[in-house]
Amino acid sequence: MKPLLALVLLVGLTASDAILLHAQQMSVAEYQRLSAKEAGKQQKLMSKNARLQRKAQKRADKAQQKSLKAGQKADAKANRQVHQK
Repeated sequence: MKPLLALVLLVGLTASDAILLHAQQMSVAEYQRLSAKEAGKQQKLMSKNARLQRKAQKRADKAQQKSLKAGQKADAKANRQVHQK
């Protein structure tokens, strides 16, 4: 029983080591494929961030224009009141 158990353990360890060694070896093509995939993800993320930044800038510009227009309207109203008196 003990020799059989030792044999099974030896075969199991040898097989698992062979699988690990095979999994660690990547070819140049695999590295290129993974690199291209990661570059694509990075490009997509940069594009999304740029789009969100443009959208935030547009919102800020609209708020500034609205504030400027409200200030001009208030000035015009104050000028009308001064000239009416």
